[in-house]
Amino acid sequence: MTWIETIAYDDAEGKLRKLYERFKGPDDNVDNIMLAHSLRPHTLEGHMGLYKVVLHHPGNTIDAWFLEAMGVLTSLLNRCEYCVEHHYAGMTRLLGDGERAASIRRALEAEDWDQAFERREAAALDYVRRLTREPAALGRGDIEALKKVGWTDGEILEINQVTAYFNYGNRTVLGLGVDTAGDILGLSPSSGDDPDSWRHR
Repeated sequence: MTWIETIAYDDAEGKLRKLYERFKGPDDNVDNIMLAHSLRPHTLEGHMGLYKVVLHHPGNTIDAWFLEAMGVLTSLLNRCEYCVEHHYAGMTRLLGDGERAASIRRALEAEDWDQAFERREAAALDYVRRLTREPAALGRGDIEALKKVGWTDGEILEINQVTAYFNYGNRTVLGLGVDTAGDILGLSPSSGDDPDSWRHR
């Protein structure tokens, strides 16, 4: 599950129990990435708050499936199997098309955007790759390239934030040895700007 001690749902008390109640999935399931934070509930709260607003806030204008696809790419680049599998499952559910999802995954794994993406999406994926692999090499030209194919400044911020979040999430998982044992893959909270609403879909 993880390389450090964690507190199970049944053993949680106080603030941690309240957070588990808020974030849990069906049958009181708490994902292992959440359990990894259990010794410091305040970091669990911060992590899940960031996750929700980056991927599932109604103020986002980029399609949720593509936000997930960018997260899958970031996780593939970091070799974070946990996040790849969770968010590939989420992307597949959002698309409602297993064949298309599989073709997208193949394109992401090959880093060959032409297999499954439009030019505008490909430019975003180029940025995701550069921000993950060589962030200090980015310059104003990288942002201008995104604008040239039609991304707005607000959408560029969304692309940046989903990439930054997944790099954080990947390092949480990889650095603590989090695996998918017992997790339910692909669940996500319903979109909404209520930070306390975590009804899963």
